[in-house]
Amino acid sequence: MLHQNQASRPLSDQERCDRLRLIRSKNVGPITFRRLLARCRTAEAALEALPELVRMGGGGKSTTVYSRAAALREIEAIAEHGARLIGLGEPDYPEPLAALPDAPPLITVQGHAHLLQGRAFAIVGARNASAAGKKFARGIASELGQEGFVIVSGMARGIDTAAHEGALETGTIAILAGGVDNIYPRENTSLHERIAEQGLLISEEPLGLVPQARHFPRRNRLVSGLSRGVLVVEAAMRSGSLITARLAGEQGREVFAVPGSPLDPRCRGTNELIRKGACLTESTSDIIEALEGQLRSLVQEPFEAKISPATEREDDSGAGESHMAQARIRIREMLGPTAVTVDDLVRQSHLDPSMVATILLEMELAGTLIRHPGNQVSSA
Repeated sequence: MLHQNQASRPLSDQERCDRLRLIRSKNVGPITFRRLLARCRTAEAALEALPELVRMGGGGKSTTVYSRAAALREIEAIAEHGARLIGLGEPDYPEPLAALPDAPPLITVQGHAHLLQGRAFAIVGARNASAAGKKFARGIASELGQEGFVIVSGMARGIDTAAHEGALETGTIAILAGGVDNIYPRENTSLHERIAEQGLLISEEPLGLVPQARHFPRRNRLVSGLSRGVLVVEAAMRSGSLITARLAGEQGREVFAVPGSPLDPRCRGTNELIRKGACLTESTSDIIEALEGQLRSLVQEPFEAKISPATEREDDSGAGESHMAQARIRIREMLGPTAVTVDDLVRQSHLDPSMVATILLEMELAGTLIRHPGNQVSSA
């Protein structure tokens, strides 16, 4: 585990390469990455431990570990593209994002990285936005930019595009579902280039990755996680923007919504957000007043604080292998296709929380466990 006094140190080239190898390895996601560092202390040690952990989790004798050669090629390609990798815990890594339990261990950034230290605010909404909706998004993004906010969005057509356009002169961050070199949608080619020159592009995905449906919710958690609040301008009832709003609420961010006509399907989602407690927003002042108590500082909790040595540093050496073997059987029997909370597993199994965490880590790496929101798990 990295220690608190190392929270703001730059990574060495070796550490950066090892962390990239780890997060690109099969079945290793952001949460698993943290658990592996908590257990193994370094990415290098975690890489060495992966095959055995996979075997103990029921995944056979082999696993797919991202090779050092592939990691070095990726790092070189990123540099050639004019971008760079920033690691969780480094000085340039944005603190609000670092406070998330599923913060990406590495982000690729292209453009002006100093924008990551600004007061970020997200504006999202419908792809098939109305002319009025786009005008409102563009205008409020410009006004918030003049007030010192960096505007964050997801580079989609419609409201996202309008928000980026409104904040180009003052500072905007586009968080992409694909690689930073992948322009999506193609109609935003010019905007993509302008943000790379005047703002900042961010992705946790490899260069060249073409986004698929599963990548957008992952992107959305970063849009909300980086920001102090999220404004939804227009959204249908099944809009991806509502996913961003839900994630914002779960992350403790303020949610804002622009009211609209009940006759317009693009406004039903925003009206529903207001009914559920989102801040009704008609002007920039509505946002600034609601955020007034938060504007003095960004989130100050480094990511190491999210790792509790008492519960995350899994060590089965004192338990005895036979005890661990029985515990693995018990946990696997308790799991099924229906998600259950980890707390319920601990209570019902009567096992030590660190032991349960070890077993779940092994199973996840072996591909026999699925993690769900709300600290829930199910069998794969």
